[in-house]
Amino acid sequence: MIRFSALGDVAMVVPVVYAVAKTHPDVHITVLSRPFARPLFDGLASNISFMEADLKGEYHGVKGLNALFRRLASKHFTKVADLHAVLRSDYLRMRFNLGHYRVEHIDKHRQQRRQLISQKNRVMEPLPTSFDNYADVFRRLGYDADLSLFTSIFPPGGGDLSLLPDDIVSKQDCRPWIGVAPFAAHAGKVYPPEKMEQVIALTLQKHPTATIFLFGRGEQEAKHFGLWCQRWPQCIDTSKVLDGLNQELILMSHLSVMLSMDSANMHLASITATPVVSVWGATHPYAGFTGWRQEQRNMVQVDTLDCRPCSIFGQKACLRGDMACMAQISPEQIAERIEDNL
Repeated sequence: MIRFSALGDVAMVVPVVYAVAKTHPDVHITVLSRPFARPLFDGLASNISFMEADLKGEYHGVKGLNALFRRLASKHFTKVADLHAVLRSDYLRMRFNLGHYRVEHIDKHRQQRRQLISQKNRVMEPLPTSFDNYADVFRRLGYDADLSLFTSIFPPGGGDLSLLPDDIVSKQDCRPWIGVAPFAAHAGKVYPPEKMEQVIALTLQKHPTATIFLFGRGEQEAKHFGLWCQRWPQCIDTSKVLDGLNQELILMSHLSVMLSMDSANMHLASITATPVVSVWGATHPYAGFTGWRQEQRNMVQVDTLDCRPCSIFGQKACLRGDMACMAQISPEQIAERIEDNL
């Protein structure tokens, strides 16, 4: 099973691969992805293994992909599921096809995506989710699966808190635990930081004993998290105290609720069975990238703008120039959603 790409996209593979593995215990699945994704699959099921590929180093370029194919071919796989369908996986798929392997790849429904974001002939209908698209690839390979089998990457009760730093464990009496992941890769998916500050303030007014864990490791996070932690001692910058993705996932599994943009953290929290309040701007849940088993009532968005959605992934410039899709969401709306989950 091939899926490179970003962390959130790989996280959405987890429920499907788990369901296939549990439905077909005689089938062994090897997940081929980037090294960062290993914590998502290690220990997931006894018949799932993980193979990492450094596409920027050892397997860079055509020469590197040929070396990667030789490594894969030596494993004598019988079927190949390409859940990515980009140039790199297309090339590997071509090599497998020449070798007469049974190969299937994902349908990304590009035409329906274009219609969803069209400013002239928009078709506002939900597209199949990524989970549906991934499951369809396995189905065409002959492996139906009951997706309801997956709940979390952790056992009931969450991950092992003893594996977290003392700075986290010592906060067990400071409840509720609330996660906030306020940034995303593209501006079209980011709620204004000054408004996010109001969300935090409103939440702490109602829950002064709460602990708010701030998730993210980019430039924007570094710029704002230090200020927020100074202003509110209940805030903890997880990038300063946690060591890697595995610890982040353990912590997420013990949150009462996560507040996230349409970003990787939404998907990571979802596969730990944590409820997620998600904020949607330029993108839309109809595109199929919602979190695993997340409720529609927790998806905060403006439904009255004709220009929205304007992007599938959020990377396009705002057509209006004022980011109304985010600006018109009040901090009170988001704080209310958090409160309802608490």
